[in-house]
This record gives sequence, structure tokens and C-alpha cells, in this order.
Amino acid sequence: MVGKDASKTPLTERAPKSRPGQDSPKPRRSEDAPNSRSADTSKPRSVEEAPRARPAAKEAAKKRSADDAPGDSAAIPTATTVDADADAESEEAWDDGLIARRVTEANAAALAAERAAALETPSRAPGSQAPTPLAYDGPLRSRLDALRELVGLSRTRLDSRTLAEAGRVLDEAAARRKLSGRHTVVAIAGATGSGKSQLFNALAGVAISETGVRRPTTAAPIACSWSDGAAALIDRLGIPGRLRRRPLQSPEAEAQLRGLVLVDLPDHDSAAVQHREQVDRILKLVDAVIWVVDPEKYADAVLHERYLRPMAGHAEVMFVVLNQVDRLPGEAADQVLDDLRRLLDEDGVALGEYGEPGATVLALSALTGDGVGDLREALGEFVAERGAAARRVAADVDLAAAELRPVYATGQRAGLSEEAREEFAARLADAVGATAAGEAAERAWLRNANRACGTPWLRLWRWYQGRGEPNTGRIQVRNQADEEATARQRVEQAVRTVSDRASAGLPVPWAQAVREAAVRGSQGLSEALDELAAKAALPGRPPRPGWWPVAVLVQASMTLLQIVGGLWLVGQIVGVMAPNLGVPVLLMVCGIVGGPLVEWACRMAARAPARRYGQDAERRLREASASCGRARVLDPVASELLRYREVREQYGRVVGAGTGAGTGAGVGVG
Repeated sequence: MVGKDASKTPLTERAPKSRPGQDSPKPRRSEDAPNSRSADTSKPRSVEEAPRARPAAKEAAKKRSADDAPGDSAAIPTATTVDADADAESEEAWDDGLIARRVTEANAAALAAERAAALETPSRAPGSQAPTPLAYDGPLRSRLDALRELVGLSRTRLDSRTLAEAGRVLDEAAARRKLSGRHTVVAIAGATGSGKSQLFNALAGVAISETGVRRPTTAAPIACSWSDGAAALIDRLGIPGRLRRRPLQSPEAEAQLRGLVLVDLPDHDSAAVQHREQVDRILKLVDAVIWVVDPEKYADAVLHERYLRPMAGHAEVMFVVLNQVDRLPGEAADQVLDDLRRLLDEDGVALGEYGEPGATVLALSALTGDGVGDLREALGEFVAERGAAARRVAADVDLAAAELRPVYATGQRAGLSEEAREEFAARLADAVGATAAGEAAERAWLRNANRACGTPWLRLWRWYQGRGEPNTGRIQVRNQADEEATARQRVEQAVRTVSDRASAGLPVPWAQAVREAAVRGSQGLSEALDELAAKAALPGRPPRPGWWPVAVLVQASMTLLQIVGGLWLVGQIVGVMAPNLGVPVLLMVCGIVGGPLVEWACRMAARAPARRYGQDAERRLREASASCGRARVLDPVASELLRYREVREQYGRVVGAGTGAGTGAGVGVG
């Protein structure tokens, strides 16, 4: 406070001369250029004021050091150092070499005293408190946690460039949370000649940033803080100590804008590339932005397309100021302001009118001071809320979520339906020959039934015909090269079909992950199905039902009747037995007719058991092939779909919606 008193008199006396509204617009700047330092210091008034200001600065620094740290020997060297710095500042009129401004010995001495007070802040008594860190509310913390989880789950599925912005938002949110929550960092941005430096000086109440016709005028960002404790915030912006200022010491201004850190940025359309890079870098770090436009360039495409339109979601932490309205006659200012609002609406920037949240749009003249008070009042209310930093982080999260939407959300239902799973199992069963295996099993059962229950003469004839065929009863499903090649093609087609159906409706990265999982699982699937088919084949003769022995006994009886009747007739022919044709003929007829009847009855009775036996064989082979396909293909695909469901839920939390809200249709994994 002593430094404030020491510097108040010269700053107040010279403030009217250094206000932006009083600067001469003439191109001639012999007094403003840095090379005019020797000319300025040679003036009688500057030479006389400097010796008076230097002892005042020294006395202020010493008194403050003694008041803040009594009895502390460490404060004495600090004061000495500050005195030396003050002497250096007064002897060498302040000039950073980057910006041009009016420099006088009196201003240099006042700034030296303020710097001395700032340098002594770390050596204060231990009772001084550190700035209170920023605190995020519950919903914002939940969204940040969800975004962090989302990035972690997606690192192996998405490239680093896609997740770069989300990672930057998380890093900057964590960094901002550790810093002061009592300060609000506001950047003043604008195009060349828009008058943002004039506005910066008007808000500070003293000429801090150079104004004039030379372009670019502001070559490096300058920070002005209305209260202590903002050093870490300014360090985060990368602004060196020589470009940090304090405003005009006024109790009213301090009370109104306490906690404000104002940053004057270079021109965003500067011809110097490094200037534009500094603007883009700092705009990502500040809590709010004041966009300064003028009647000539308020509709500039660079401003709207490169900055306002992409930052439309940051409307609540944005001020749009139409400067230089003093140049507009009559009602032209209102017309230009209405047209500016129309352009902002087309950009998607919500306007904070009628009590609704959004950007604050004002018209003013930094040169004449008209409307600057309204901006100062709006800034005071904005800073007093202490919610700009959290709103900025929330807007950054919204922007990052919007950029990630194409890789997490679609308007279609995605997933693996039960119908697709059944179709895949059916294709594998066809490839392994399950239907043919069931039919072969049914034929084998019928063949065994015919052999067991047929007449001896028919069995003898069939034995004669099938002497060269193996009588193992094993079903050979696929034993030819062309059949194996066809089966392999069917397996590949089944895998392609199920992967296409599972990935349909998914964002491109996750669809690619699903297809890759299906392809990995299909490797060796054909060989595994061959092994399953071999194991599922019938291990020998089909089982015999309980009525087969009865049928065999009846068939044997029919055969015995034929033999007895035939021998009887032979005996009668040779004269061994008495002639009696009726009985032997009847026996033979019963045996000859009864044998085929028994065989036919057995065949009819064997159809249902044979069909069930074939169906059971087909079912076993289908289940085996489906189990193999599920383990190798469907389960990996389902795992990818479950991972996508999880990240989609996290994305829903990031955008502030429930599960599936704002992320398209749901995901089915069967």
C-alpha cells in the first residue's frame, strides 16, 4: 500500500495525458518510439521529476518491508535489491523493446515502486495465505472423470490425433484447478486497428499498452492484475515479468474489478506468424475473452470462421465489443450493432439477452470513454461470480465431446443381434456338413435295421453286393478335396457376414476393431471344425432298439417254416414221407410271405427312430460347430461391442446425458 501511495501522485497527474482517448492520431510518433528515450529524459520536467520519484519509491519499499516483516533480517537485502532495481528503472526509462509506448521518468519511477512491492510479496510474514485453488462442482467433475475414462478406454482403438484435444482439455482443466479460484483471466482480442489496446488502457485507467497507427502495435501479450495472488495464473500464460502491470491505483476500480487479470493480446490477423500463434495459444488458456471489433472489420471472415464460429459454445465466457462507435453518425451505431448480433447468431453464438446465458454484446468508444463504464460494470459482475473458469472448462469439454462424436455416436442401432448369431451358426453347420451328417446317420440306422430284420436271402444278396465296401458304420462327412475347399469358403463367408452385421452402424474405428477381431478369430476355424466333425461322427454301428431281437426271432421263424416245408416236400418226392401237399405247401407259403411282411413291418417301425437318430447326430454337430464359432469369433466380437458400449456410456456422461442419450441407438451384443 505504501508503494501505491508513492506512485499515485505521478500516475494521477499524467493519466489524462496518457489516456487512449487523448493520444494524437497523427502518424508522427517521435515521442512514442523507443528511440526517443534520450529525447524524453533530456526534458527539464522529466529530469526534475525523476529525482523526486526515486526517493519516494525507495522509501515506500523500505517502509513496506518493515511493516510486513518486522524483525526479519532477510527483508533488508530485499529492500536493497529493490532500491537498486528502482534506480535502474528510473535511470533506464522502461522499454521492453517489443512494444512502443510513451515513457517518462515519472512513470518509470512509479512502475519501479509497484514492482518493488510485487517482489517483496514472497518475503512477507508466514501469516499470509496462498491463493484459494479453483473448485469444480459435482457435474463438471463427473464429466471430467468420464472424459478421462473415455480417453483411457479408447487409446488402443483410436489414434492419438483424435484424442489429442480431449487430452489437452483434461490437462488444462487439471492445471487450472490447482491455481487461484479468486481470479478471472480475461483476454482482449481483436483485429488490427480495432482499438483493443485503447480499450485495455481505458479499463486500466493508465496507458499500459501502446496505441497508434503503426502495425502491428502490440507484439507481445501484456497482463494487468487488479489484485495480488495471480502470479501463477500469469506464469501459465507464459507472460514474462517485464510485461506484467498494475492498473491505476483507485479504491473504486479495485473494488469493482478485484480478481480480474486482463491480458492484451497481439492482433489475431497480424502479418507476423508468431503473433497469431501467441493469440491461439493464450486463447486456449484464459477464462474469458473480450472480442473487440470495429465498424469496418466486424464482419471479417477470419474472425468469424476461425474464432467465433468454432468457439460458439464458449458464449457464456465471451464479450463482443463494438468499438469506435464515435465514428458512426446518427443511428448507424445501432444498425451496425444489430448486424453484428445477426452475424453472431449465424455463427451459433448465443447472445446473453433477456436474462438468458450467452455472450455479452456492447457498443462503446475507447477513445471518448463512451460505454466503457458499462463494460467495466459488466466485467465487475462477471468477475465477482467467480464461475468463469469452470464455465470455460465446461465449454472446452463440450467442444471436445462434439469433436469426438463421430467416433462414438451414430444414429443407427449397432450390435450383434440374435438373428445374426443364429445365421452364423447355421452357416458353420452347413460348412461342416451337419445336415448331410444327420441324413447319413438316418440312412445308417435304417440300413442296420434292414440287415437285422430282413430275410436271410435278401441279406445274403446284399452281402454279396457290398463285399468291397467297408462295413464300419462310420459316417464320412467331408472326405474329398473339393468338398473341403467349398467348406472353407463357406466358413470365410460366414465370418465376413457376421462381422459386417456386427459392425453395421458403428463408428468407423470401432467397426474396424470388430472386423479385425472377427478375422483374428477365423484363423484356424476351418481346421477346428474338421476336428469337431471327426469327433462328432458316429463311433461304430448305430444302437439297436429292444424290439430288434423279437423281429429277428420272428424272421428266423419264417425262415424255419420255409425250410421245414421244403424238406417235407422233398421227402414226399423221394417217397420217404406220405404224400400230403397241403401242409408243406402251407408252411412254405407262410414262410415266404411272412418273411417280407416282417421285414416291411420292421422298416416301417424303424423310420421314426432312424429320423430321431439322424436329427440327434445333426444337432450334436451343429452345437459343436456353433460352440467353436462362438469361442473363436462371436466372443471376441462381443468383447469389442461391450467395450464400445462402455465408452458410449462414458461419452454419454461427458456430454451430460444418460446412457445412450446423445449417442445414437443402443448396442446389442446378444
